[in-house]
Amino acid sequence: MRVRFPSLAPMKKIAVIGGGVIGQYISWKLSRAGYNVSVFDYRKKEYLKDKSCSVLVSERIKDFIPITDDIIENTIEFCDINFNRRKTTLKFSPKHLALNKEKLMNMLLDLNIKNGTRFFFETRVKKIPKDFDFIIGCDGADSTVRKILKLKNPKMKMGVQWCLNQKDYSKTTETFLRKNGFAWRIPRGEKIECGFFGDSDERGDDMKGALIPVPGFPFINAGLIFSNKDNVALCGDAMGLTKPWSGGGIIWGLYSADMLVKNFPNFKKYKKEVIGFFWWKILIGKILNNLVHFLGVYFPYVIPKKIYYDNDFSVAFRGKK
Repeated sequence: MRVRFPSLAPMKKIAVIGGGVIGQYISWKLSRAGYNVSVFDYRKKEYLKDKSCSVLVSERIKDFIPITDDIIENTIEFCDINFNRRKTTLKFSPKHLALNKEKLMNMLLDLNIKNGTRFFFETRVKKIPKDFDFIIGCDGADSTVRKILKLKNPKMKMGVQWCLNQKDYSKTTETFLRKNGFAWRIPRGEKIECGFFGDSDERGDDMKGALIPVPGFPFINAGLIFSNKDNVALCGDAMGLTKPWSGGGIIWGLYSADMLVKNFPNFKKYKKEVIGFFWWKILIGKILNNLVHFLGVYFPYVIPKKIYYDNDFSVAFRGKK
């Protein structure tokens, strides 16, 4: 992080649209640097935790956010991928953490408030706010800021999520291959999370409890969409930045958020750094994702039974004998 002059920082007023993990992380970092930051979110304060998101992230999150033990519901070391005729086990490196969304959001809120961030809840932004020097859109895959700027949307898929009131502290999450996506089951300690990501609401008989998914059908995308204005930037899901093989995006979003904070207020330099870091990871991720789906359906025995796997940057696999 470059050195700043505290006397100049308060002159810049920043509006962060979206109070999710990425929005609050950026607002915390900029507030701590001395900027005048306001966060706008259409939800009530107590409902920030309700956005559909597994919050199953690698231990890399500790490099960004001071995660405490009480936020961690379970530690996941393995992932079983169930193909039609074969099962492959991934050994996560680094391990993954199933986090409590409510505690995580409350911690980020506390960090922001201590550094002077102002929050405007139950405020739906319909146009670019005036009286601000810079606008940062962190309002999710179905971004209002992106719509206001009339930017092209990336290709979107649908996701559903629901939970079972069953205790499970096992260290293995499970995924089930679908035609255009996958279903999952995550042991979260005091409950089991189930979900589906793909082009339809197909879940299959191998999922426990065909319950009505709640809280809804969030959009998930994978791509890079940038603002067409010099004083407006997009970050995280609002930029379309999610992993093409899983739809997850918190770690990727935090990487991009750090790039934004580091280069602020030079959004052009931020854009250049994001493209340089992510475009080839997205491309390779899409290729690997399509390859694994093809092999899993037609040639499952080609895939190793056990693989060491980095779920954040899966540009290569290492088979385990």
